[in-house]
Amino acid sequence: MIPVYNAEGSLEPLARRLGSALSPLEWEAIFVNDGSADRSWDVVRTLAAAEPRVRGLNLMRNYGQHNALLAGIRAARGDIVITMDDDLQHPPEAIHALLAELDRGFDVVYGSPIRLPHSRLRNAASWLTKLVLARTMGAETARRISAFRAFRCRLRKAFEGYGSPFVSIDVVLTWGTRRFSHVPVEHSARASGESNYTFRSLVSHAITVATGFSTLPLRLASLLGFLFTLLGLAVLIFVVVTFFVRGGSVPGFPFLASIVAIFSGAQLFALGILGEYLARVHLRSMERPTYAIADAVGTPE
Repeated sequence: MIPVYNAEGSLEPLARRLGSALSPLEWEAIFVNDGSADRSWDVVRTLAAAEPRVRGLNLMRNYGQHNALLAGIRAARGDIVITMDDDLQHPPEAIHALLAELDRGFDVVYGSPIRLPHSRLRNAASWLTKLVLARTMGAETARRISAFRAFRCRLRKAFEGYGSPFVSIDVVLTWGTRRFSHVPVEHSARASGESNYTFRSLVSHAITVATGFSTLPLRLASLLGFLFTLLGLAVLIFVVVTFFVRGGSVPGFPFLASIVAIFSGAQLFALGILGEYLARVHLRSMERPTYAIADAVGTPE
């Protein structure tokens, strides 16, 4: 299952390598075009016409990688689903290593990169996202996640009714299992073009995961409020003790201004977290679709 976005140059070699790597197995490849601005959909249609085991879904617009993944996962017909990027960073030849790990009794296996082929800023954003996922998923393997993953198709029963526009495949997989594992895989450099995942988009995804699938930020806001309440009591005690011991009040406008600034900042931080949750509730109430399919090729009747 491959989400596609502006990858016309890498799709044909990817399809050839998939066919070669999976030739001993029964397989199908589903390419989900996520609103590409180039000729990616034309290439997918050509591949599907030449190879009956290639299928394509064309989404009406760009919904995001995880939304496109969900569309492909729901269209899959096999017992095992493999997801990978469209840029040849994930070697198809390593799929057998993921399948071998699944055979050891796991339900989800990640192809964890031996080293990250990105900039330091991008790697830092990836680390932040994985840290949030680890807290949300409740699985240590979350620190080893990647878009190169294999899992049993039956797990989609756990999220078959999911309809929110905010999707995290890694989180919804935890709704069906806790048996996660990973194998080290050498991730190659991107074959062409630039990555569509920037520092900003990764941080945005981390926020979506934290506020869309966890109550941890709300608990953090409550803890922050409690800590600042203790700080306020400590300041009050300090002022009262100073008044009786020294016979006067605590001098200085800077002291008062700093206390006001601290409390105001804490309140705004808590309100911001509440706002994120309210925004997601509002968008969910609009029943905005997770994705919409405009066209399909290679799909059986």
